[in-house]
Amino acid sequence: MKLVTYLKDEVDHLALLVDGQLYNLQDLHPDLPSNMNMFLMMWEDVIDLAKSVDASLKSGQRATKAQGIPFESVHLLAPVPFPTSCRDGYAFRQHVAAARRNRRVEMIPEFDQYPIFYFTNHNAIQGPGNIYCMPDHFNKLDFELEAAIVICKAGRNISAAEADDYIGGYMIMNDMSARTLQMEEMKLNLGPAKGKDFSTVIGPMLVTPDELEAFKVPAKEGHVGNNYNLQMRCWVNGKQVSQGNMSDMDWTFAEIVERCAYGANILPGDVIGSGTVGTGCFLELNGTGKLNDPNYQEQWLQPGDVVEMEIDGLGILKNTIVEEENDFSILALKKNV
Repeated sequence: MKLVTYLKDEVDHLALLVDGQLYNLQDLHPDLPSNMNMFLMMWEDVIDLAKSVDASLKSGQRATKAQGIPFESVHLLAPVPFPTSCRDGYAFRQHVAAARRNRRVEMIPEFDQYPIFYFTNHNAIQGPGNIYCMPDHFNKLDFELEAAIVICKAGRNISAAEADDYIGGYMIMNDMSARTLQMEEMKLNLGPAKGKDFSTVIGPMLVTPDELEAFKVPAKEGHVGNNYNLQMRCWVNGKQVSQGNMSDMDWTFAEIVERCAYGANILPGDVIGSGTVGTGCFLELNGTGKLNDPNYQEQWLQPGDVVEMEIDGLGILKNTIVEEENDFSILALKKNV
């Protein structure tokens, strides 16, 4: 299934996407929930019914009450507009190794020992559309091309071997980053915080694992969990800047979930990102460019830039960078400078 959340009359609605048309779940069957949060909370009770209805739509059958709405005509929200939490992982060795090489430091051996993650601001989750940024954000403003999952049932102390059963679906994620804020605070070995908390973008849809079965490939040697051969790409103002593949994840989502759930409850609505794919941000691209050519001109996101991300099977996530009308700076508040 492809699940879409959109805004109508100031209310979030949950719909199935079939052949470019949206069908509200409650119009399809009265026992189906009207929004994503309810759907995730009721997952085990409604998932089979939802899949049956989806199959009927795909076969050409239409429920009497259900009217299709063109996908391109609605105000899209994040597929999971109100996540219970948001974590971001660090799963792509290529990105980590390149970023460390560009800083002229050795690859950290702990990367290959366990998957790590950090918590980010789940209240800053947004979908396609404008990303509003403050002046300090534009001091090395960056995108990060990632995939993400949402948890669909509660659990605790889950093994990687069973963790895929807790994944409701997959989305594109753009983990926006204000690099100067991020690097300044991380000198104190805490964070990222202000460098990340203004926007994390997911969308444009949530795709359930059954839709991706044909793309499944083995996990890397020594690893456990589902892995998918899905091309990942990013364009800025129509120019492609990034290219990768979900199959390059060195740590699977199942292994990341295992670590998240160790001694802690994971809940329906928890969003977990993969971390940046190799070449998936300007920080890495600029570092590689300058390493190869001292005269390389760095690129960062600017007001008006359009960022488009695509992952095979997961759609295209499109955002425009917008400058807020506010000149307040927290960088200017630093003491003893």
